[in-house]
Amino acid sequence: MEVKIVNKSTNPLPGYETPFSAGMDLRAFCDTPVLLKPLERALIPTGLYIELPPGYEAQVRPRSGLAVKKGVTVLNSPGTIDADYRGEIKVIMVNLSAEEFEINTGDRIAQMVIARHEQIIPVEVEQLSETARGAGGFGHTGIQ
Repeated sequence: MEVKIVNKSTNPLPGYETPFSAGMDLRAFCDTPVLLKPLERALIPTGLYIELPPGYEAQVRPRSGLAVKKGVTVLNSPGTIDADYRGEIKVIMVNLSAEEFEINTGDRIAQMVIARHEQIIPVEVEQLSETARGAGGFGHTGIQ
């Protein structure tokens, strides 16, 4: 599937790093370095604008290496970019570590996964059908 992308950054277009990758790396495009102090968050621009076909979304997710090695992750995860959004893709980053973290243009900050989705027609009812699980949740299935 082809997706139109406007790239106003100095970074290359996002691409898949390996043949079976689900996500493409998003890179920061900052006028100046962004210093994230511990527990601080910031909206990081990418310089990218996309045009997705109806029925698709772009999911912005953390990079696992950045999360485990530096304690820096995507706050709104996964963030959804709707097919009718035409603004710049920006990533909400948060520093959960005890160390400051600097973000510079070109740094790989997140990954983007393109996914198909459906829209529903909500139908209000008085009750739902019964299942073996019922309302059990939040670890309910693991309790004996």
